[in-house]
Amino acid sequence: MQKKLLTLAVAGALAAPAAALAQVEVYGTIHMSLNSMKFDANPAGTIPSVSKLDVTSHASNVGVRAREDLGGGLSAWAQVETNAAMERSLDPAHVSGFASRNSAIGLQGGWGNVFLGQWTTPWADLDALWAIGTVATFGPVTSIIGRRETTGAAPNPNCANTPAGATAGGAGAGGGGPICQSFEAGGGVGHAFWRRISNSIHYQSPVFGGFQFKIAYQTNQDKAAATATSTAADPSMYSGSVTWSGMGGRARVGAAYDGHKEFTTPGQTDTGMRVTGGYNFGFADIGLAYEAMTYKIAGGDVDAQQYGIAVAIPIGQGAIRGSYSIAKDLDTPTGTTDSGAKQYNIGYDYRFSKRTTVGVGYAAIDNDTLANFTWSGLSSANQGNAVTPSAGVDTSIFFVSMIHRF
Repeated sequence: MQKKLLTLAVAGALAAPAAALAQVEVYGTIHMSLNSMKFDANPAGTIPSVSKLDVTSHASNVGVRAREDLGGGLSAWAQVETNAAMERSLDPAHVSGFASRNSAIGLQGGWGNVFLGQWTTPWADLDALWAIGTVATFGPVTSIIGRRETTGAAPNPNCANTPAGATAGGAGAGGGGPICQSFEAGGGVGHAFWRRISNSIHYQSPVFGGFQFKIAYQTNQDKAAATATSTAADPSMYSGSVTWSGMGGRARVGAAYDGHKEFTTPGQTDTGMRVTGGYNFGFADIGLAYEAMTYKIAGGDVDAQQYGIAVAIPIGQGAIRGSYSIAKDLDTPTGTTDSGAKQYNIGYDYRFSKRTTVGVGYAAIDNDTLANFTWSGLSSANQGNAVTPSAGVDTSIFFVSMIHRF
């Protein structure tokens, strides 16, 4: 069954026959998996290993799109997409928040597409060029690639990144450091490089000879003056990318550059660059990714590098999919830290139709002593509550997944 299109007359039944029509589409993805998970003991031996079963929702969502032809090649569009909480969990990512995913309003014409709202960055959009080796979402994109910096109380290599008023504790992969300023730690502005951004304006060019460029800017709406107890804040960010596809769509490559002003240190801008791409040989599709970020701290720079390879081998109506990715040790002003990790996964997914896919696979993350990489969406770690495991804990998962799109 194809996606249902509900055609609504903008004017009522008595309106003029020439009234414009708006197309409204309801869509969604339900993606769940049954997992057998194992968390190894931490290096200090203070937290024992744990094996458990889990049901995970992988970015299940429901959305509404609308488009209206304005004439002269111009159209207006809007989209509201919401995370669908398909399970009860302590992970806030599993709690539905209205318009919590890509949601915006825009105008599109022969000159391109411009829109306002909350949307994935041009940086994040490059994942589609290479990440063809993942079954379910247990792959590098939600674990290693792009995961050095996250928001709220999640790990950050430069600071504790806990809400304002908290006391300093173990800080991200480095195991120590100052608390981030409240404008980042509160989660309202500080976004990881791979994330969607809010309070933002986006432009996407038309495709010329296989080339397209995108740019996005997140406004400094959270700019604040200094007080007796807080530091002046003027955070904003930009993200831009250029992509090319050719040879009948078999070859693709893209590059992106981000600047995150005052996300880590007031007066400083964190930067990142990445290159992704791939080639479909027919018998196998290969994807590659490399990225490097620089975070600004008072004592100097913290540099991070990640890279990965992915493969998809078609077999019947499905494909064998696998990935291998590495996060290198952080390079800090005092030297490198034992903060790297390796991720690998292998699996097979079978497409019953364009809408329904079933998969099975195995995935693992080997964390160094100071690293605690994990997959986005896991419900709990060794001790049953925290989604992110303790530093040095390795994680492995056998899973069976199912996707249905409507």
